[in-house]
Amino acid sequence: MTGHHPAARVAVLVAAAGGGWEAEVLDRLERGGPALVLAKRCVDLTDLLASASTGLAGAAVLAVDLPGLDADSVAALRRDGVGVVAVGGPDDLLGGETDRLLRLGVSRVLAATELDDLADAVLEAGVEDGDQRGVEQRAKSDDVGAGDAAPRGRLLAVWGPAGAPGRTTVAVGVATELARAGHETFLLDVDPYGGAVAQHLGVLDEVSGLLAAARSANSGLLDADRLGAYARQVGDRLRVLTGLPRADRWQEVRPAAFDDLLDRARHLAGHVVLDTGFSLEADASDPFGGAAPQRNQTTLAAVRSADELLVVGAADPVGLARLARGLVELRDLVPGVRPRVVVNRTRSSLGWSDREIRGMVEGFVTPLDVHFLPDDRPAADRALMAGQSLAETGDSELRTALAAVARAVAGDPAPATGRGLRRRRAGRAR
Repeated sequence: MTGHHPAARVAVLVAAAGGGWEAEVLDRLERGGPALVLAKRCVDLTDLLASASTGLAGAAVLAVDLPGLDADSVAALRRDGVGVVAVGGPDDLLGGETDRLLRLGVSRVLAATELDDLADAVLEAGVEDGDQRGVEQRAKSDDVGAGDAAPRGRLLAVWGPAGAPGRTTVAVGVATELARAGHETFLLDVDPYGGAVAQHLGVLDEVSGLLAAARSANSGLLDADRLGAYARQVGDRLRVLTGLPRADRWQEVRPAAFDDLLDRARHLAGHVVLDTGFSLEADASDPFGGAAPQRNQTTLAAVRSADELLVVGAADPVGLARLARGLVELRDLVPGVRPRVVVNRTRSSLGWSDREIRGMVEGFVTPLDVHFLPDDRPAADRALMAGQSLAETGDSELRTALAAVARAVAGDPAPATGRGLRRRRAGRAR
């Protein structure tokens, strides 16, 4: 048994879903002394979430098979300051069920035969910070599922302001060049307004990889193998997770599930490239205190969790003005950020030099570097019409410039000499 917490007093919600252990749990809570008090017996998950939202409870004891229990509901409990202890019969905890529950963010899992530990488990769940506890438990589950020696890839978020400055072109180009240079690369389309990575690479997929992975993560079932199966292999070292088929389906990617998805992606490749949306705006908070879905939460999460940010802006006057405002927004969102800025569609007819543009950028942030991509419309059109990467449609000024960006991201000063991508779009990655 773990140590007691005499200073803590935890109000407990119970949602047993008809479990035969409920009577013993209620008895133990009643005999828990001044440290524990039964707040309410909840009839189902909806009742449990509503009761937790009142702020009157610090922990919940619930059945492992409570209908509707998923990562999103556990995250909602944690946001309300409620730690979660799950209880089940021996048969309920077979086949990796404990690991699945920990991935959901449950603080502690007890068998019905281990209720001697209930008081300590509830006290620990109630006094620990819920969000941090969930992060720690998911990390522990990651170690169990992936192995201690599993590598953790670097997360590269490609972001840019409104106005189609070329985020997807840059994301696809950089990911492709990283793969050609010999780096295992995973490209994820996480644009909540409807992504275009699949179209850029000619991938025809009846099922969105992002939605399939998000559903699996929300059920606590996502692991590296399953995520790899949802991805498409488009080259020897490049996998792609296709994005939303329609913009209105953004609500299906829940925040806790998306965080888990990113964690899993890091175990699949040395470089994880995220093609994000344009908006960094958080939706207005629910005036009634609820946790309404946030359309831009995937973009915000990607930017906040990235190891490196690639910010894309267009070189024309409107594009540079938007880039400047975007850099200010980014600096407010991630204080101290040092992005790698990519200025796209540069051309002599605009009348300003690379040095002048660099000076403008440095007036808003201290970038890792500023890269310039030429306005090579014929090369971009050939690739897009063919559904291929720029590398596959032949050498061009744009492809050469993107390869230089990829080398900078990878810390590789040598030119890329890898083989071309081997097309395998008919099947899924295994």
